[in-house]
Amino acid sequence: MKLVKTMLCAGVALAVAGGAWAQDVKVDYDKAANFGAIKTFSVKLANSWGNQIGEKRVTDEITQALTEKGWTVAPEGQADAQVVLHGASQTKRSLNTFYSGMGGYRYRGFGGTGTATTTESEYTVGTLVVDIFDAKGENLLWRGAAQDELSDKPDKNIKKLAKASDKLFKDFPPGSAKK
Repeated sequence: MKLVKTMLCAGVALAVAGGAWAQDVKVDYDKAANFGAIKTFSVKLANSWGNQIGEKRVTDEITQALTEKGWTVAPEGQADAQVVLHGASQTKRSLNTFYSGMGGYRYRGFGGTGTATTTESEYTVGTLVVDIFDAKGENLLWRGAAQDELSDKPDKNIKKLAKASDKLFKDFPPGSAKK
């Protein structure tokens, strides 16, 4: 009986863990770029993702992150770097199966009758891509991408955005990380 309970608990834990989504953040940059020469930047949306409040929130968060790193906001035509924000969301599906009523353990395996219930759940994944271009040469210097499950609660999404921003700009500008 103890083995059955252990296996049931492990199955439920795996099913729940399979449905969980962890924030994924990736950064890449041009190793030859001189980030020390960049002092000013401007920010623009590459495309609207249909939520003006969310767009402003993301723009403000990225602007704040870069100003905290010592860069200054400037008009688009006068900035050293152009920061372009891309946002998208996608609905995904997850299947979770739960087993119950497996009966006791017998010599040749599990005895008794058991049932399996599979449920489908939908969730929305948001993706934010931050591109930083050399404003004069229009070459891509830096790219950061963050992806996470979106919540129905705006406060949770605000916290997730702040966490993603912290991760994206943790070692920014490149070469600034303490070894």
